Amino acid sequence: MDKLSLPFAVLGRVLLGLYFLVPGLTKITGFAAMQDYMATHGVPFTAPMLALAAILQIGGGLALIAGWRTREVAFMFAGMVLVINFFMHDFWNVYEGGSQAHELQNFIKNLGIFAGLSLLAAHGAPHASLDARR
Repeated sequence: MDKLSLPFAVLGRVLLGLYFLVPGLTKITGFAAMQDYMATHGVPFTAPMLALAAILQIGGGLALIAGWRTREVAFMFAGMVLVINFFMHDFWNVYEGGSQAHELQNFIKNLGIFAGLSLLAAHGAPHASLDARR
């Protein structure tokens, strides 16, 4: 492993963890607004789905940051990102007050997040993580 591999691997894992942790927290503080956004996109059972998403994002985000069960959490988030993409960033549908360009941008961005999660799921966090202590 060269000198840059470890710090960049840790940085990438931590940033992916923050990518989920922060929105998980904002789902709690902005619960009603997010529930309305989900309903606009036709997501069923918005309250329990939103609560579940917040719990997974907060817990999973912290797990990624710490490098705990990294492969499993990354795999879970990869699936979650795909589901969110097709339900919430469905740029092929038109919603009143919505922006197809914004949804397309989020859809493509999430594919990049999916790519990073795929790498974490494949390789885990073998260094500088709780997983490395096992």
